[in-house]
Amino acid sequence: MGVGGCLALPWRCLVVLCLRLLFLVPAGVPVRSGDATFPKAMDNVTVRQGESATLRCTVDERVTRVAWLNRSTILYAGNDKWSIDNRVVILSNTKTQYSIKIHNVDIYDEGPYTCSVQTDNHPKTSRVHLIVQVPPQIVNISSDITVNEGSSVTLMCLAFGRPEPTVTWRHLSGKTFVSEDEYLEITGITREQSGEYECSAVNDVAVPDVRKVKVTVNYPPYISNAKNTGASVGQKGILQCEASAVPVAEFQCHSLGVTSKGRLSTLTFFNVSEKDYGNYTCVATNQLGNTNASIILYGAKQHKP
Repeated sequence: MGVGGCLALPWRCLVVLCLRLLFLVPAGVPVRSGDATFPKAMDNVTVRQGESATLRCTVDERVTRVAWLNRSTILYAGNDKWSIDNRVVILSNTKTQYSIKIHNVDIYDEGPYTCSVQTDNHPKTSRVHLIVQVPPQIVNISSDITVNEGSSVTLMCLAFGRPEPTVTWRHLSGKTFVSEDEYLEITGITREQSGEYECSAVNDVAVPDVRKVKVTVNYPPYISNAKNTGASVGQKGILQCEASAVPVAEFQCHSLGVTSKGRLSTLTFFNVSEKDYGNYTCVATNQLGNTNASIILYGAKQHKP
């Protein structure tokens, strides 16, 4: 008789039924998980979040009443369902086994479950613990960040899972820069430490959860390439100046024939004359500073055929 049937009958029926169920799990009866005698529930059951969990209890022909409980809540009494959770269903109620299944298991389903039986007017219980594993998931991570060289940087990567995942940071530049912690602290960051940082959360339940953070390091310009060049009168002469900087440097030059593209500035003389020979200054500037370099265009002897 289920709850609905009992409610449809006089109140005495409800009292009798409740008393019978309470008699199955009287206060003070010890739990005998793993006892050689019946009822014998399974060992601990471990399932992943979203999967189904089957709870089995071994009984015999002496059993007159059976019930499954979650803590103090009755899930099933015999074939009568007491739980309002549609995910909980009965699998078998035979002379040898009493089992239920919980579909789409979630974290809140974790905990102790009790198989309770009545035989020869003696109630007995056995307990099984349901363990719910949760794949690792990064729930909060630092946004991409831009800082000036020499600053201190803290990257955060918070992850959840059961068991608790291990969080690891690594620098994708290929350089050795690893931290096994939710927080990665970089003191006095250098331009070589710019780039992408990968956070990985691992707990062996499923594939790791991986996210990336881009760190941009601003630094003032420096001239990385500026060479003196020789050219003969009447020939083409080219002076080039290359500057590294973040943000990209701007080149200051007011001469005709100057072009700039990215890190490279080029001064072109299409028909070199004597007055073009001399010293030229390349100036590179960004918001953090400026630098300059001197480049000489000198005369080169023509090779006679």
